[in-house]
Amino acid sequence: MRELVETARQWLAEGRAGYLARPVTEQGFGPRDPAGAVLVDARGECVGALYRGVFDAELIAEVGAIGAMGAAAGGVSGGTARVCEVSVRGPEAEAAKLTCGGQAEVLIQPLAAIPAEWWELLDEGVGVALVTRLNETADQATSEVVRATDAVRDEAGRRAGELLAVRRPGRDALYGDSGLVLVEAYPSAPYVVIGGGGELAEIIERQALLLGWEAVLVTGREEAAQVIEARRDAACVVMLSHDEEFDVPTLRDALAAGVPYVGALGSRRTTARRREGLIGAGVSEAQLALVHGPIGLDLGARTPAETALAICAEILGVLGARKAGALRDAEGPLNP
Repeated sequence: MRELVETARQWLAEGRAGYLARPVTEQGFGPRDPAGAVLVDARGECVGALYRGVFDAELIAEVGAIGAMGAAAGGVSGGTARVCEVSVRGPEAEAAKLTCGGQAEVLIQPLAAIPAEWWELLDEGVGVALVTRLNETADQATSEVVRATDAVRDEAGRRAGELLAVRRPGRDALYGDSGLVLVEAYPSAPYVVIGGGGELAEIIERQALLLGWEAVLVTGREEAAQVIEARRDAACVVMLSHDEEFDVPTLRDALAAGVPYVGALGSRRTTARRREGLIGAGVSEAQLALVHGPIGLDLGARTPAETALAICAEILGVLGARKAGALRDAEGPLNP
């Protein structure tokens, strides 16, 4: 969704009749981008990514139908929206290079009906949610912006807060007596603060960027403290340095700031030394339990690349409030 900001603003400035299309419900498709969305205009231009473009033609046709309805009504469609069903199976899914087939309900909503504040906050990288309410016939949709700091007013606001707290993009559809409510959350991208340099630090940085995160290498306590303070809502601290004047103070600062992930590389002896240092610095047992050290998932990692994978995998699990384990041993939906 964030990659659509520039186009959305441009279309709005031009007065172009554009529409925002994104899933309401999904089944199948395999791994997919939870933030996938497409902008479509009346001329058939599509910008964005949704199911590798396999449904672009259908979305264009639906937009044409919405425009025709508006013209028949004697004007622009205004708040008119539409929920359309799309599906792809077998050879079609393979041709589109989708992992597997699936079906979805896709909401197509006039771009003008999306609050301008939504695009502004996305552009700033702020964690924010969009709550869209559809009437019983799903042909009228109104949207409002919800920030993580907003007071909870109803079930949709509560769900928005939960999704933002997970710190990964997500959507949820809530059904009630008044119709359907779509909650879309786009937290700030994880910001990995890597304490120390060297080959492992560089590989962790590349792995983070591959995941769509941000990353920065810091080499001193003051520099780390400034970064953590500036990005405490999204910071994930990975301490690689064994310098006692750097590692313990920085870990203490991260815990005090309440950043969502704090980890430290080192042997069990080094981990014990850091623990004693943190206790001496006044860190409580409850806070100590939040430090992931030795860092990373137990994947049998040996090389720097494998270690970076284990570390980033642990960060992903912690941010998603998931206990790492084999999917075959888990119960419930694979993509909740």
